[in-house]
Amino acid sequence: MLEERIQKIIAAREKISRRAAERLIADGRVSVNGIIVDLGAKADSCKDYICIDGRKLAPGTEKKIYIALNKPVGYVTTMRDEKGRHAVSELVMDIPHRVYPIGRLDINSEGLLLMTNDGDFANMVMHPSFVKEKIYRVSVEGNFFKGVDLLKEPIELDGKLISKPIVKIVKETQDGGILEIAIHEGRNRQIRRMCSYAGLKVKRLVRIAIGPIRLGRLKSGMWRNLTYEEINKIRNI
Repeated sequence: MLEERIQKIIAAREKISRRAAERLIADGRVSVNGIIVDLGAKADSCKDYICIDGRKLAPGTEKKIYIALNKPVGYVTTMRDEKGRHAVSELVMDIPHRVYPIGRLDINSEGLLLMTNDGDFANMVMHPSFVKEKIYRVSVEGNFFKGVDLLKEPIELDGKLISKPIVKIVKETQDGGILEIAIHEGRNRQIRRMCSYAGLKVKRLVRIAIGPIRLGRLKSGMWRNLTYEEINKIRNI
């Protein structure tokens, strides 16, 4: 079950302002499943019976969908590609509602990609004041420990200093190693450019977390619905 504040549901369904919806609730004119509600109450618009003065709300346009996809290498993060490349839309064709990617992963990167048909939720995920951290597992080759030290120094991209990343060594290998890098922005190809600055060549790049949402054991090319808890963790950040 996915619950939202009732004034938000009313505003969307009745095509009125959020403030006007709040006034209806404050005046005792809104009921959920036959019970008058107060400001701050929540409901599931797909299941609960919401009324204003005994009249049921106008029907919603479509159910809100929130999914996590494990994007494989070779897919672009768009719904269609004019160059004829594979697009992530091909991986979610079995979903009955059209969903859109939140943010991007370049064609050679893989891992966690969130998709939804809820514009407000998408804006929350993309805005840096909401989701503070995205974590990537990166396999690199080159002068490993020197590169790690450089990654921890101030790095300038596009003429601006980026926020200091959190860099953890997962494993050292014969030609380099594996890192976990947490960043706080979403600049174009940011991880690859940071590694290039540090003299490291990226062999594989997997996004494993967006804020509180983890990729886990989701198989490449597969998707799952976000849990109620995951969605609310994003909303409450």
